[in-house]
Amino acid sequence: MAFQPIVNVTTREVYACEALVRGVNNESAGWVFQHVNDDNRYRFDQACRVKAIEMAAKAGVDTFLSINFMPNAVYRPELCIRTTLEAAQIFGFPVERIIFEITEGEKVADFGHLKDIVSHYRERGFRTAIDDFGAGYSGLNMLAALLTDIVKLDMALIRDIDKNRERRIIVKGITQVCNDLGIKVIGEGVETREELSFLRDLGIELFQGYYFAKPGFEQVPEVSFGDS
Repeated sequence: MAFQPIVNVTTREVYACEALVRGVNNESAGWVFQHVNDDNRYRFDQACRVKAIEMAAKAGVDTFLSINFMPNAVYRPELCIRTTLEAAQIFGFPVERIIFEITEGEKVADFGHLKDIVSHYRERGFRTAIDDFGAGYSGLNMLAALLTDIVKLDMALIRDIDKNRERRIIVKGITQVCNDLGIKVIGEGVETREELSFLRDLGIELFQGYYFAKPGFEQVPEVSFGDS
């Protein structure tokens, strides 16, 4: 695993660290996913959860820990979550500091099932997030149905947003909807001061991206707030 911080620019603190899958020799996530298929998807998803918690504990993560999960790999949430709870207990990581991010590498086969998964996770004390909102299969219908704690704006919406009128209007609308629903917004993939400045003017406080820190392999990297 590599860890990339999610920061709060108002408090100038690290809010969470996202666990990003890597090969044992720091091979990319893309390389890893080439080896995932229908036969091993469930075991892979479970192994990633355990490894993320184990390495976060070893790395001294004392913030929220954000873990991606594959919706189509979860068959019965009460059974899938058992491994996570056991890992949290073994490695001494508080359950209430775990965020599960819904990833969208593939279309969700059963949306009602996904809704049940999110509800079950929240009942067990986990926080939930929609990753890459505004890309792939995520949209307002998903948001209305799931009402996760967090929405992470897709980096394609963020890139050069200060220069693109259409994306500015779209992100402003999404942010307003999330604010009205009491959902936290994270600006993902921020790389420039100009992008950050526009998003801050919308009232967004939580950010992730190379502007602050690149992922650290098996460690939490140092964060730079620049002149944010």
